[in-house]
Amino acid sequence: MRVAVVHHWFVTRGGGERVAECIAALFPTAELFTLVASPAGLPATLAGRPLHTSFLQKLPLGRTHHRHFLPLYPAAAESLDLRGFDLVLSSDSGPVKGVRLDAGAVQICYCHSPMRYLWDGYEAYRDAMGPVTRAAFSAAVPRVREWDRRAAERVTYFLANSAYVADRIRRCYGRESEVVHPPIDLDRADALAGQLPGDHYLCAGRLVAYKRTEILMEACRRLGRRLRIAGTGPEEARLQRLAAGDPLVEFLGELSTEALWAEFARCRALLFAADEDFGMVPLEAQACGRPVIAYGAGGSLETVRGAAGEVRPTGAYFGEQTAESAAAAIAQWEADGEPRFAAADAREWAAGFATPLFLEHYRAAVLRHVPEAAGVALSAAEAADVVRAR
Repeated sequence: MRVAVVHHWFVTRGGGERVAECIAALFPTAELFTLVASPAGLPATLAGRPLHTSFLQKLPLGRTHHRHFLPLYPAAAESLDLRGFDLVLSSDSGPVKGVRLDAGAVQICYCHSPMRYLWDGYEAYRDAMGPVTRAAFSAAVPRVREWDRRAAERVTYFLANSAYVADRIRRCYGRESEVVHPPIDLDRADALAGQLPGDHYLCAGRLVAYKRTEILMEACRRLGRRLRIAGTGPEEARLQRLAAGDPLVEFLGELSTEALWAEFARCRALLFAADEDFGMVPLEAQACGRPVIAYGAGGSLETVRGAAGEVRPTGAYFGEQTAESAAAAIAQWEADGEPRFAAADAREWAAGFATPLFLEHYRAAVLRHVPEAAGVALSAAEAADVVRAR
């Protein structure tokens, strides 16, 4: 059996790349396919594997500005020729589910989300653009959206990273999916056990518009609380202008994985304002024994125990994406939730999303649909040793 693992792009290290790494660990003979790749974005365990990229890799700015090539996504995905492969395992929040396959091939797509900028997040992305970019984007989206809907028909079985995304797959593509939550690296958290938290709050992740980092900055300013911001992205310059002269806000830039997890362990709580598809960052903070104060929508409802009256809370929710709502939730947490919070509860909750569990559940889902793949798959325990040894 010939197996291929397809991921939308390997340009930065994040939750999607962690998923692709784990899938590839289960299938050590699989070849890798992606639209674009850079050394910094390729997990160490995948170095040396056959890696095929699309024509975007050769275009000027193709790797660094791949998100600006939306009109070319359909052609780029279809330039990845996977004819000859029996089983295609895609990890996708972009267009790679549209790769070319043999008629009898099986594609199992682990969907992080239907493309936000085409579907639920279209207006937010468009409104954040300048006039020229907005016009080009608006002109391209209808064609790419229709292609994306047709590309979903090439998927044999969908897996979703959350119940929230499963609902979006149903609405966008008219397809059902099985939920398999993504993997959290508890080994890193174990190495940080015993760290004492500070008195500052933390915001972490890529600085893009839908993360709504600015409302967390304003909430902390109103309360007189320190906020450290880890990450980079297109919103960074604007956010730094908003914070100019504010001694309470500190930008940390892009951190190594080890430094980021150390920040998780040292914060008073993680603040999270995004309407996220799943959200691995909140679980990583909880794995380090720290609480999360999150916008109570989307994937956060599945990753944080923050409902009012929760007996063993791992955080709290705020009801609106506003600075007022976030500030009120922080103040309420400090007065009521924090005294009841136990780091052990957060760690125990995060353990339910550990990497070995993902490997076990993902492997079982694949073999349920393609039993003969057992002959080329490692056990979940063997694959866990591969990603642990990176």
